Amino acid sequence: MWQYIDDVRAGRMSMADYERLEAAAGPSRGHCPEMGTASTMATIVEGLGMTLPGAAAVPAMDSRRLQVAEEVGARAVGLAAEGVRPSHVLTAEAFDNAITLMLAVGGSTNAIVHLLAIAGRAGVPLTLDRFHELSARTPLMVNVRPAGEHLVEQVFHAGGIPAVMKSIETLLHTDALTVSGKTVADNLPSGISTAADVIATIDAPFQPPQGLAVVRGNLAPTGAVIKCSAATPALLVHQGPAVVFDDMRDMMARFDDPDLDVTADSVLVLRNAGPRGAPGMPEWGQLPIPSKLLRQGVTDMVRISDARMSGTAYGTCVLHVSPESAAGGPLGLVRDGDIIALNAHAGTLDLLVPDDELATRQAPPPRHRQRRGYAAMYVDRVLQADRGCDFDFLVGRSEQPENEPDAIFDGWVGGW
Repeated sequence: MWQYIDDVRAGRMSMADYERLEAAAGPSRGHCPEMGTASTMATIVEGLGMTLPGAAAVPAMDSRRLQVAEEVGARAVGLAAEGVRPSHVLTAEAFDNAITLMLAVGGSTNAIVHLLAIAGRAGVPLTLDRFHELSARTPLMVNVRPAGEHLVEQVFHAGGIPAVMKSIETLLHTDALTVSGKTVADNLPSGISTAADVIATIDAPFQPPQGLAVVRGNLAPTGAVIKCSAATPALLVHQGPAVVFDDMRDMMARFDDPDLDVTADSVLVLRNAGPRGAPGMPEWGQLPIPSKLLRQGVTDMVRISDARMSGTAYGTCVLHVSPESAAGGPLGLVRDGDIIALNAHAGTLDLLVPDDELATRQAPPPRHRQRRGYAAMYVDRVLQADRGCDFDFLVGRSEQPENEPDAIFDGWVGGW
């Protein structure tokens, strides 16, 4: 629906037509039918080995969804009886598999934050560098929106996530254990999918590797991400003058101003949209194209923020800039007209301003400060995007005390 919002703003579609299209796009229960965040998260859970094979892509209205739910529930009880813990499955190899699968399906960048947080709680070392390394070898294997043409339902009918994993078998740790009690290899189908227009073969992918890039530089010292598979190729290497919005309110007030000093070569910058600054790191990263440019036919620009972006969105959007501006990151020092250089292929994002000039600047504070309650605790203890935006006190596995009572009805385990 994103492109049609721009059509409305540019005067190419009426609001009445948009509302009819919106109603037709969501006629039943379920979530986004593209490889958005919901489908991506279901996919990576299957890649982690934390659900049963084939569970991720079953359509919401399909009767087999209930069957899968019953099987998963029964298996959860079985795992408890067998003494299998999440830590037995959530290994470094499992995270490699999940990341590789995410890249192969052109999944949402939101999954990056979640995987980093899950790994943090599981005590598994994982950094943005690993995403970049695996992206360099993993091609786009699924022809599904927003990076392709089809919907996730077509992936299901083509064999589902097991068929996708079969297509990238050589890139996976197939000896990794899953909650099924079997290894990844045991769960793979015997043959490849015959729906070649939906699931590719490894020697003929839909797009080459590097569908995701991690970029660093003096504008993102600890990293930022860009979904190259959903970006405009010509903009992946770009230099342009910054047009800066201090926060979402500032952007909403000015981006359609006909007097806004912006061209197609400009780089739109939104700050105070990260974990602390917003707070909560909302999906504001697909900054809208200013109306004056939409009417000129501009459909994409380089956009940079410390926010997230919807998995259904697209465009040349640099996201999750870390550290965020509200945490003292250099995004807070950018001024209108500063030249920003992006090279997604080289993994760089730089503000072309001398260090001595930057040293004289001060970042504007966030408009709102959280002073009490949960919101204040959140802002005080949340980690940056490159570490998963989890609470700092939840990182690392807890040690289980010895000789703890198992249950009041079962008696004591191991004595005191």
